[in-house]
Amino acid sequence: MPVWGGRPRPPPLQLQLVLLCRFSNLWSDSFYNHVVPHARLRPTSDHGLYAPGATQTNFDLGDFMKQSVQHINFMTGIVCALVLAASATAANPNQPATAATHIPSTQACRTRVNDTTQKLLACIQQPVLWQHLVDFQAISDQNPGPNGHGNRNTGTPGYRASVTYVENLMRQAGYQVAVQTYQVGVLQVTGVPQLSLGGHPYAVGQDWFVAQRTGAGTVTASIQAVGGSGTGCLREDYVSFRRGNIAVLQPGSCAYDVQVASAQAAGASAVILRQRAIADATSNAATPSARGPFRVRLKHPANIPVIAVASSALQDDLTRRMAAGDASSARLEIQTELFTFTDYNLIADSPYGDPNHTVVVEGHLDSIFGAGILDNASGSSTILEIALNLARTPTRNHLRYVWFGGEELGLFGSAYYTTHLSPDQLHKIAFDLDADVTATPNYDYAVANPRFASNVQQFPPNVVPESQVGNRMLLDYFHAQGLPAISASFGNDGTDSNSFSLVGIPNTGILTMQDCCKTALEVEAWGGYLGNYEGNIPSFDGGCVDNPGIYCDNLSNNDPAVLEVASKATAYAVFGLANYTFPAAARRWSD
Repeated sequence: MPVWGGRPRPPPLQLQLVLLCRFSNLWSDSFYNHVVPHARLRPTSDHGLYAPGATQTNFDLGDFMKQSVQHINFMTGIVCALVLAASATAANPNQPATAATHIPSTQACRTRVNDTTQKLLACIQQPVLWQHLVDFQAISDQNPGPNGHGNRNTGTPGYRASVTYVENLMRQAGYQVAVQTYQVGVLQVTGVPQLSLGGHPYAVGQDWFVAQRTGAGTVTASIQAVGGSGTGCLREDYVSFRRGNIAVLQPGSCAYDVQVASAQAAGASAVILRQRAIADATSNAATPSARGPFRVRLKHPANIPVIAVASSALQDDLTRRMAAGDASSARLEIQTELFTFTDYNLIADSPYGDPNHTVVVEGHLDSIFGAGILDNASGSSTILEIALNLARTPTRNHLRYVWFGGEELGLFGSAYYTTHLSPDQLHKIAFDLDADVTATPNYDYAVANPRFASNVQQFPPNVVPESQVGNRMLLDYFHAQGLPAISASFGNDGTDSNSFSLVGIPNTGILTMQDCCKTALEVEAWGGYLGNYEGNIPSFDGGCVDNPGIYCDNLSNNDPAVLEVASKATAYAVFGLANYTFPAAARRWSD
């Protein structure tokens, strides 16, 4: 049989599809790098959002093109993932995905030199990874919060105990370890927020949630659905919007921050974020942006109150009023108070490698509602086990492992770390790899490609093209194992690698998804069920991770087999980046 790239050539039709998929990736890279940045029709604000006082009938063609390509990329990405995975399987029909003739002991792995990918991958083992999750669960259980549930949230004893756990293991392995402290100030909701619609009251926590980092205030105003796409992602959505009204927004392909900032700029007095209808979430037309009834987390503080619908009762009431053109008056009251505390990042440096070419391997160590075992004890355990198995291994480039705090509150830890590097320190970082959720039960395998981030226009121009080397290493691993993998449609939104993007450091990341809602196309690719990625499966209740008040992101919310596969993929990319020959560093954003 003819060979192709060192493997038997796929059948002609399959070969054409494989080449088409690879060409589509190159085209998409080129489109993002050269077309979208120049597709803006008029000056905009610094955030690329609606600029007050500008002519509202125009809109940002770059935003529109970017969102269109995001939808195309998601649909074609899954198809291409299946084709590439099938080509790898067909080319190696008799080779198991994780073939190994010998499984070394944990002691042997951590005391030997793992100087090949084969050696390293053989040491990334499910039982040891799972034990880390067991340990994090125990830490959470031993540090309950005021409500009696285990807690590893930033600013709690459970988080500090998590830092100590990782710190001790890394010191014992021979790493140079430092705990970086910084101050966090967050606005916390006080009292009981109130909402009434047309005089009918709705209960917070049952019918609606307050968005994290919401603005405060008491608002009495008419509700108004925005026009156009209905999402508020595009400037043209606000052509007929009346300033002072409460904006009612549908879920969209852009980030929550973009929706809220656009509404603020258009003069909205508050924002109500609606759910996507379950009927939409079960169709092939749905994307990973389909959102269940879970809490909205903003990365940037809002200046106006922001809430999210949680119950079908409120959802249906809004639907009826919008359909009837009923601009009913709503009253919304949210009060907040500033809360400050000390937080911690854990930084561990390898004794090996060229410090002028440093690869940062990171994930966040904090939780959001309780134990946080999937989000993100899983990602923390992934990079911890990789570090412990590379402790004795010399590499071309220097490896630095970081466990960040404050991610769930708004990327506080990574923002502090990246913005407090000196120019010299910044130039020495060649690449960043993030692990954020790696053990999802109803999983996808996805790569956090920064080119699809909602704030990609804020990244220095080197970030997207220079990130492709890491993206492709992760995708190559999955494809070589016959496993589908795609670029996440939301890029690196909400992950610590976004902080690295903003200062000009190329990056990638791995994630296996969370919350809701898995679509029919995703089920075709990875199996599983429509709806929640985690939590109650199958269902559409939004999962455990971001659902306040249910505290179910525990050990049982993780899949050990998925954890092993995702951790091996991460190890493959870490080893590749640790020995990659990087070009001269580009000038960074902070220069």
